[in-house]
Amino acid sequence: MREVTGRAAAGVTLRGLVNRQILGSMTGDEATSAQGAHGPGYGETLWTPTAETIKATQTARYQEWLAERGIRTGSYDELWRWSTDNPGPFWDSLWDYFGVLGERGSGPALEAGIMPDVHWFPGATLNYARNMLRTAHTDPDRLAIISYSERGSGSRYTYAQLAAEVARVAAGLRDLGVRRGDRVVGLVPNVPEAAIALLATASIGAIWSSCSPDFGTRSVVDRFAQIEPAVLIAVDGYAYNGKDYPRGAVVAEIAAALPTLKAIVAISLLSPPGGTAAGAGESSEGPGSVAWESLGLARGPQEPRFAEMPFEEVPFEHPLWVLYSSGTTGLPKPIVHGHGGIVLEHLKALTFHLDLGPGDRFSWYTTTGWMMWNFLVGGLLAGVTTVLYDGAATYPQTGRLWSLAADAKLSYLGVGAPYLMACHKAGLRPGAEHDLTGLRGIGSTGSPLPPEGFTWAYDAVKANLILGSMSGGTDMCTGFVGASPLLPVRSGVIAGPCLGAKVQAFDPDGRPVIGQVGELVVTVPLPSMPVGFWNDPDGSRYRDSYYADFPGVWRHGDWIEILPDGGCVIYGRSDATLNRGGVRMGTSEFYRVVEAFAEVADSLVVDTGRLGAEGRLVLYVTLAPGVTLDDDLVRRVKGALRAQLSPRHVPDEIIVVPGIPRTLSGKKLEIPVRKILLGTPVEQAADPSALANPEVLGYFAARAQSG
Repeated sequence: MREVTGRAAAGVTLRGLVNRQILGSMTGDEATSAQGAHGPGYGETLWTPTAETIKATQTARYQEWLAERGIRTGSYDELWRWSTDNPGPFWDSLWDYFGVLGERGSGPALEAGIMPDVHWFPGATLNYARNMLRTAHTDPDRLAIISYSERGSGSRYTYAQLAAEVARVAAGLRDLGVRRGDRVVGLVPNVPEAAIALLATASIGAIWSSCSPDFGTRSVVDRFAQIEPAVLIAVDGYAYNGKDYPRGAVVAEIAAALPTLKAIVAISLLSPPGGTAAGAGESSEGPGSVAWESLGLARGPQEPRFAEMPFEEVPFEHPLWVLYSSGTTGLPKPIVHGHGGIVLEHLKALTFHLDLGPGDRFSWYTTTGWMMWNFLVGGLLAGVTTVLYDGAATYPQTGRLWSLAADAKLSYLGVGAPYLMACHKAGLRPGAEHDLTGLRGIGSTGSPLPPEGFTWAYDAVKANLILGSMSGGTDMCTGFVGASPLLPVRSGVIAGPCLGAKVQAFDPDGRPVIGQVGELVVTVPLPSMPVGFWNDPDGSRYRDSYYADFPGVWRHGDWIEILPDGGCVIYGRSDATLNRGGVRMGTSEFYRVVEAFAEVADSLVVDTGRLGAEGRLVLYVTLAPGVTLDDDLVRRVKGALRAQLSPRHVPDEIIVVPGIPRTLSGKKLEIPVRKILLGTPVEQAADPSALANPEVLGYFAARAQSG
């Protein structure tokens, strides 16, 4: 892979210009962090692997397997360097090591080119669902799924029972006309039915996509309408924070906006099972409605048997699902991942980085609208017991997830960094309050975890566990940087880049830097990189999203500092995309809702999150002549954002400003305003000569100084 250097490589784009200004002018808290003063306790070693613990890891077993084939890697750094210097042989070895079910074919593992024009395993065929359910043959009585909700413990499925349910639902989807390449979408919470629906869809070679049921109508339609689904699987409602939320009317509105639907499948969570689709009813003009329980029984009372279940073998890069990662313009990006890339990536991440294997119990607090749900369900690839939880993490008390860890006897619990900080601030001591004997690891993602979050976990939860802070994205459905059981855990520091991921920090001219904050880039292809965006036939939108600034190199949109010893620190977004609890939201979604109000002339939304703080979501508005920002307007704007998008989109405050800063070409300046709010001087945050109204930036500077 060629290195990209020189100013021409960065591109003469506004985004590149703004990024150069930002990276060259970091001041305030972020500049302090970049100089090494990351706060009290930063860098303290909290856990160190011993020779004995290393030998017992899944990674060590893989290294022994490699050594038998003449590839010797003593340390994690040596293994990582081999994996990134030899991406084809590395990923090819994983196919063999894990015994991936499918036809490998005779082609190369990596058909190299300049990213994104690369292809993986041409000629190979496989099926994600077949690999997910392989344990049904080898150990059918092993628990596959345990589900919990706010109401208590839920259902349990062995691998054999899960496979039988997948076979039944797959047969039902076929009865509804679903075929290879069709799209099946779900408005579902983190319940077993969601995982079953994903696996059934994938087994057919159809394409899955899901949204959390707390999303509003507009937010869901903006996503699902792009991919023209054939079937909608929807719940009648969900429970959260001790309250039931019926969604019948929302389901009806969504269905009406999806003219390609052939059927709606109803899952009853709030009402007795067997009813019609929530709010959908029966109509000669709309799609038919079928109860979840009746799927696959159209041919008679005998349930389809897993042993007779057909799996559609598809090419390695055949679309598996569509995830959504919002940008700053247009509709949410419909990101398509392939069967093979996800199988290999999730096997690698779960086995080597989380050190999970058969017999372990694994959970991550997530919704179906976040890529961590796909990652969580992927635990089935490693033969683990996947533990699902549907509800609020802090209901009926802040420590709910720790009681879940004890009840389910978890080996690994993944959460968002804000949850760990909330437990720290609440003074919780889960290790003393619960039996966490089996807990070996805690995962933290969604936002950077500050040093005090690390030290709290080792003091209040358990001293002999691996706290794995990781960072990645929906775009690849995995982490770029994270923990390894071969590496020590240090306060405030992510252990290092993940295997196969050649992560670097680039300065604005495309040069890698060490010990400085730069753009997070990936310079070697990964198989879970998107196979493309939906409805992007020439790939132009895909290329512009990741490759416009550094051609041939993936630019992710985060600030990262690579430390001399290989550790790293993430500083948050380097672009204007918002990040609330790990879910990226596009500013364009806000503007379509807010600026639909006649009272609002213009608007700008900024997330002030940074290392150690979730930050505040601030909505700035300019008002139409004669309008004032009263309580009623605030209530209506927040209500519209909550109803049309999601609760995460509701701003912490709404502030009237005299004008919204824009470039000469009309682009809103979200990034410079965020920098100003975090302490960057106005003259360093943006070039006044490039702005249509530079005078309004002074208002934001004054507000930053006043606190």
